[in-house]
Amino acid sequence: MEVVDTSIADVKIVRPRRFADDRGVFHETYRRQRYAEAGIDVEFVQDNQVLSHKPGTVRALHFQHPPADQAKLVWPVRGAIFDVAVDLRRGSPTYGHHVAVELTPDAGQIFVPVGFAHGYCTLEADTEVLYKVSAPYASEHEGGILWNDPALAIPWPVDEADAVLAPRDAALPLLAALPTVFAGP
Repeated sequence: MEVVDTSIADVKIVRPRRFADDRGVFHETYRRQRYAEAGIDVEFVQDNQVLSHKPGTVRALHFQHPPADQAKLVWPVRGAIFDVAVDLRRGSPTYGHHVAVELTPDAGQIFVPVGFAHGYCTLEADTEVLYKVSAPYASEHEGGILWNDPALAIPWPVDEADAVLAPRDAALPLLAALPTVFAGP
């Protein structure tokens, strides 16, 4: 497997090794020891799977705050996504900055550490995404920021009028209105 650094040191792109022949393709999608050796030493406790039927579906910038904060390992298994991680660690030199990457099943995974909001936009119909999380879902600890907050300057591949999103995601606060949730590194 190959681990690629991004513009924010703690966010990583992971490219599992592919074995292809005339039958198809085999990937080892996760082995804890290998990830730990690569610096991603997280115990994942839950797997989630999401199917989005329409291109332009935005699964907005979500996070869980302590004590249920989550790291995520995200991988599209069908289709393509524009994936975003936003640093919410106050005091971090990259607070409010983001990493954005286009992912496909062959392009790999993104590791989003604790202290980041995460979201994505589907680029193809019937896109399916798997992700591992380091803490179970806890509705009382969920939070988010507005996906198209101008202060974030995220170059989303969909216009606001064409985005397909949940009403609750359209009502999330701007980053400037978010209280301190995570301390800097």
